[in-house]
Amino acid sequence: MAQPTNTFDTYDAVGIREDLSDIIYSVTPDDTPFYTACKKTKATNTLHEWQTDSLRNSAVNAHVEGGDTSADQVTPTVRLGNYTQIFKNAVTIADTEDGVLKAGRKQEMAYQMLKEARQQKLDIEKALFENQERVVGSATVARKLAGLGSWIKSNESKGTGGAAPAGNGTNKRTDGTQRVFDQAKFDSVMEQIWSNGGDPDRVYLSPFQMNKALGFTGNNNQRSTVQAGDSKVVKSLDVYVTPWGTVEFMPSRENRSRDVYILQNDMFCAAILRPTKSVALAKTGDSTKRQILTELTLVSKNEAASGIVADLTTS
Repeated sequence: MAQPTNTFDTYDAVGIREDLSDIIYSVTPDDTPFYTACKKTKATNTLHEWQTDSLRNSAVNAHVEGGDTSADQVTPTVRLGNYTQIFKNAVTIADTEDGVLKAGRKQEMAYQMLKEARQQKLDIEKALFENQERVVGSATVARKLAGLGSWIKSNESKGTGGAAPAGNGTNKRTDGTQRVFDQAKFDSVMEQIWSNGGDPDRVYLSPFQMNKALGFTGNNNQRSTVQAGDSKVVKSLDVYVTPWGTVEFMPSRENRSRDVYILQNDMFCAAILRPTKSVALAKTGDSTKRQILTELTLVSKNEAASGIVADLTTS
């Protein structure tokens, strides 16, 4: 039906107030499973160091009666270290902006600093997973921590041409020819870890590799559960049970998709030199500046307790 003549409607009106919600919606993921799981310890220098040790191989220990006792060969501990990396983000907000009425937040600076803090956590997670060696830094070069890729060497499955790092943070893993992730490769590394005395409990892998893991078959396969009172079937890989240990699969967005890390989580921690802190910067004009800063490094207590399935196809 047509509108009556001279009807005044919203299309003609001037001065209708905007209808803008006071809620800001964000779907960007900010979970950091590895960094969150790492125990936090204190660093007191830009080079944080620790020691590792191991037992010799077992032997048939038999001796004649009354014989002299000779000393076993003593091997020294291994001294390792990693440099702290500075993670820094800053925001500059014009002072005029602080005076206007806004939707979704009262103060722009507070909102933006919270957002920067979430983004910085993702940067930290990415650095911990990164295949990068430690960098001492200088007046013109940023200091960098050695990520997981430069520590794990003892237990691995790698592609042709791939090479393990030295395992002390001084060099990174050499990438090899990519192959498809499968159960045989995974079980092989689990066995290697067990043989070296490790007790892995968590596996970090990309969503693409997680879908490959969901296809593992046999007695060690994933569980499918039906929730009571719900018609949905929830397929989840809670744990994976092998003769070499039981691990939890944890999808991660920040590790390289070509790498699957099988970790004994308590063998890693984050040594923090400067905890996350928001600091006001000097005012130089008609604006307000703040930075958020964290300085930390990754500690690999003993890499032989963990492993990697490297050089995997990602599509």
